[in-house]
Formats: sequence, structure tokens, C-alpha cells
Amino acid sequence: MSHPQHPQHSRPTRSGGPADLVLVGGPVHTVDPARSRATAVAVRGGRIAAVGHDEVRDLIGPRTEVVDLAGKLLLPGFQDAHVHPQGAGLELGLCHLGDSTDAAEYLRRIRAYADAHPDAEWITGGGWSLEAFPGGAPTAAALDAVVPDRPVFLPNRDHHGAWVNSRALERAGIDAGTPDPADGRIERDADGRPTGMLQEGAAHLVGRLVPDPTPEQQLAALLRAQSVLHACGVTAWQDAIVGAYTDMTDPAPAYLEAVERGLLTARVVGALWWDRERGAEQIAGLVARREELSRGRFRAGSVKIMQDGIAENRTAALLDPYLTACGCASADRGLSFVDPAELRKHVTELDALGFQVHFHALGDRAVREALDAVAAARAANGWRDTRHHLAHLQVVHPDDVPRFRALGASANLQMLWAAHEPQMDELTLPFLGAERGARQYPFGALLRAGATLAAGSDWPVSSPDPLQAIHVAVNRVAPDMPDGTPVFLPEQRLDLGTAIAAYTAGSAHVNHLDDLTGSITVGKAADLVVLDRDPFAGPPEEIAATRVLQTFVDGQRVHAAPEA
Repeated sequence: MSHPQHPQHSRPTRSGGPADLVLVGGPVHTVDPARSRATAVAVRGGRIAAVGHDEVRDLIGPRTEVVDLAGKLLLPGFQDAHVHPQGAGLELGLCHLGDSTDAAEYLRRIRAYADAHPDAEWITGGGWSLEAFPGGAPTAAALDAVVPDRPVFLPNRDHHGAWVNSRALERAGIDAGTPDPADGRIERDADGRPTGMLQEGAAHLVGRLVPDPTPEQQLAALLRAQSVLHACGVTAWQDAIVGAYTDMTDPAPAYLEAVERGLLTARVVGALWWDRERGAEQIAGLVARREELSRGRFRAGSVKIMQDGIAENRTAALLDPYLTACGCASADRGLSFVDPAELRKHVTELDALGFQVHFHALGDRAVREALDAVAAARAANGWRDTRHHLAHLQVVHPDDVPRFRALGASANLQMLWAAHEPQMDELTLPFLGAERGARQYPFGALLRAGATLAAGSDWPVSSPDPLQAIHVAVNRVAPDMPDGTPVFLPEQRLDLGTAIAAYTAGSAHVNHLDDLTGSITVGKAADLVVLDRDPFAGPPEEIAATRVLQTFVDGQRVHAAPEA
């Protein structure tokens, strides 16, 4: 008895005509469990027409573009499930500090930028690293020495705090008598005077005064960032804040302009910002924004709720208190920005309206509060295809690990952070203690518990390069650390295939793009990336050396490295 062949495995025919693009000489890592490896792929009309081996060459016609992979790996396009492109693009065009960890170098660049821009009312930009300063807290006095005449506002690389000078503090009216906002902290000296570091919501006291970039600058920043992401092999992403937040301008107008002018080449989901100073009264406006903003390759079907801060400034929400510098228990358990009972109500209502909720949940209490909110939505609404996800997940209590699978909540991993480096070793581990320190970034535990893994960079907080992040997920050692650096919780490592799947199929699932992208499968969009080698064939410690040569969206080349 003969058996019909599956179309994907049958010999290609010319019924649809020759292919527009054929990539041969693989390997091809498909991220398709039914056929994980191939050596050739054909593209017609922006869709994958065939996946296989030599038989795919039958689709080469006189006008077909043929790419010889010559042993280089072909993958589905990477998808960044948590990124801030416009903010990153703006930083690159302002006083950019993101590629250094040296305080003296920061001050040199700030002075140089101020001298080069004498007409700028404010000196802005940012991207500095907490580890460059004792206790992660730079001072206004240091900025005053290089820019005494104009206000300076420089968010750090994670945008959970800002470094300001005395002119900026004066402009905002911040002095010893200014109370801390409910969602932030003004760092002070022994006499209560502000020192120049504003944590979380306190940064908004100054950030709201910084002039917005022009629409032209915003569009240029978005396109600059899109170019960087395509160069990293990223073909789709979820913008983790669509709305105005502290120093970050609402990117929505730039997205709409890019769509209108045919300049948005990526597929983008926008996570609409949840204003934590308001409550359920904002939901009607979010529904209206979803309708208004969903055009072309941009959809606004997610809502971003930032439930806590970060561990380094002790605003991440913990179940038990932080330790003090001497290793003693404190009374500080961090901040829950949304009351947990209200969070459950809001998420239930958003879920009923078909919104996905994208949580910032970094500490173990915030993770539990977010999962409790998803559980409340499931109980009230039943299972809906909303695909809620929790980003960051720095500290997760073991009791909550299996709840991701049970609730259908995806784990959105920022893989690059799961390594020993100064910010971890000096500003985090001493204040968490050994037991909680061993619960950080539990990628392996989440995988073993059956959670759906997605991945994102949080750029400009950290590098947008998925290959750098995948290197850390596999090795649990940062690429730039010296030989002999200890492996960070080795039992939480992922294998290379799983890490790639998180950055492709997993993020496609979170973005509701899995019916179109995320794997190299016949019928799906030809969103593809060509690497300069096959990292599966080399040692794990060399994954980070891999570079992107070409990136395609719908079979159209959106990036080609000079050597490609």
C-alpha cells in the first residue's frame, strides 16, 4: 500500500512557478520539531515554498536569486519579546553612555557632548551602568563639575533611575523637604539633601520637564533602532512600553508614521502602558488605543503592567526583606507598584476584553502577584487565547515555577542577565542572600516544569543581540568575562536548541505570530536570518562570536553585512 507524502516532504513542483529566492548549501535549523534540519529552502511570494535538500533546486528559475549558505546556518528570524526601540534609537543620537562602565569616561563624554551642543536646553541621553558608582548612586556634584550651566537628566541603562545635576534638581523644585513619591525614592545625604540619584518614579519629577523630541527625531530614532535590530537578525518584536513613561516618549506616533510611509519592515506588537497612578478608568482608553494604533505591521493588543522595580536599587518586590550591607535583615521588601487586589481585578477585566498582559515582574513577590492575577482571570473568564507573559523573572520562588504551565503564562526571559558580573556580585547578591540568590533566572527549572519560554533583550537596558543572550543561556557566563569566571547556577542552563526556540518560536507564540512565523515551515512567512557559522557545530563558549550576515522579512532582504 502506498502512502501519500506530506507536502513539506514531497518533491517540489513548478505548479506555482519558480521560486523568487532559494537558499542552498545549509545547514538549516528549522525550529520545526517535525523536521528539525534541512539544507535548502525556497521562497515564493514572501512565503516558504519548500524545505528540504537537493530537490529544492528544482524551483530555481532564470530569475531566482540563489544564496549559497556554504555551511552557514539558516534560522527563522529572531523575535524580541521585550524591547524599547525608539528609546534606544534616541539614546544613540544623544549623550550615549551605554557601551562603558567607567565613571571617568562618562564624565568625559558628558562634557564633550555639552560642549558640542551649546544650544541644547537640556543634556540628555543615558545608558550608564550602576556598577560604575559606589552603591550604584552617582552624584549631582560630579555632573555639576562638567555641566554647571544647564540641567542634566541621564537615565541609567535599565531606566529605573536617573542621574541629575543641581540645575535639574532646582528646575524640578526638589530639595530636602520634597517627599519621596509613592513609587520611587530620592537618594539623600545624611542631612536629607538630594544627592543627584532619583530612583523609579522619582525620576519622573525631573523627566517630565525634559522637552520631547520632535516627531522627525522620533521617527529617525525608530528607524535607527529598526536597522540595529535587523542587523541582529530580529524580524519581529514586542515594544514593551507604548505610551509616555518617565523620560520615554510615546513611540506610537512614530510607528504610525512608519506604517503610513511603508518604512516599518518588522512585525511589531505594542504593549500599551498601564499608568500605575490610575486604575480601571483607563481601560476604555486602552481599548480605543488598540483600535486606533493597529495598522499594517503594527498591532497594539498587549498591555504592559510594571509590577515592581529592580533588585539593584531594592525596588524589586520580595516576599521576604532585603538584607542590609552587613547581611542583617531589613524592613525593606521593595515596591509593588499596583495593589495586588486591584491587579487581579484589572487583569481579569483586560483578559475579558481580549488583551494580553505583559508583566514586568522581577522579584519573587511581584512574580507571585502577577501569577495570582492570571489565575484570577482564568477563574473568571475561562481560558482565553490572551497569552499573558511575565518578563525578567530574576527571583522566582520554587512554589511558583510550576504555575507558569498550569496557568498558561509564558516566561519572558532576559537571558543576558543570568551571569556573574559586577552588578550581580556587588549590588544584588549581597542584598538577596544565598538562598534567594540561588533562585535567580531559573531558566532550566521553568523549562523542566513545562513553561513556554520566550526571550527578549530589554534593549537599551542591555545588548539587542540575541546571540549574546543565547550564549549566556547556554553557558551561564557572560561573553566578555575573563577565563575562570564561575558559572552562574549551572543547573539552570539551557541547551542551544531550546534557547534558539525561545528567541524564535517562543516569542512568536507570545506575539500571536506563531501561525505565520517562528519556524521554517512550508506556508509560513519567509522571515529568515543567515549566520556566519553553525554554532551547533562549535564549542558552546564560542556562541557569542557568531554574527548575522543577512536578514529577510517576507523574503525581502532587510539587512546584509558588508562581508555578505
